[in-house]
Amino acid sequence: METGSAGGGIAAAAGEPVWTGLPPGLLRMRRLLLVVWLGAAAVLLAVPAGLFAGPLWAASGLLPLAAAAWGWVLLGRNWRSWRYAERADDLLLSRGVLWRQETVVPYGRMQLVEVTSGPVERYFGLARVQLHTAAAATDAAIPGLDPAEAERLRDRLTELGEARSAGL
Repeated sequence: METGSAGGGIAAAAGEPVWTGLPPGLLRMRRLLLVVWLGAAAVLLAVPAGLFAGPLWAASGLLPLAAAAWGWVLLGRNWRSWRYAERADDLLLSRGVLWRQETVVPYGRMQLVEVTSGPVERYFGLARVQLHTAAAATDAAIPGLDPAEAERLRDRLTELGEARSAGL
């Protein structure tokens, strides 16, 4: 995956967009949550099974651990698939491993750009940019950004949206 600078970019000289990937903090947060939840599930499954049904049944606690190992790999693939690019007239969002989804959000159609951050995201120093457009089907979000980049992107998209909508 080709990534651009942290500040994004309009377009490359060859006409190709400059893609920006998501920061690794999002992957760390998602993997930690995976390990915490499935690790707790493994303990809650194995301990009662071992106490009441015998040690052979305690091995059932390995199922959540196997799911955690599988999820670890899938989270990495999913994180690598997310990217965005700022172009002259629109914002491109690309994501998905099996089903690739590319969304084009014209600046002139943006009605609201929000930066949100829940308690876990704040703990990891992350924020999400949520884009609301005239058509609800094209609403888009960019998760896991550094708060400074999220605010920069919000301000830039708002500025470009106001400029483009004035010309409609």
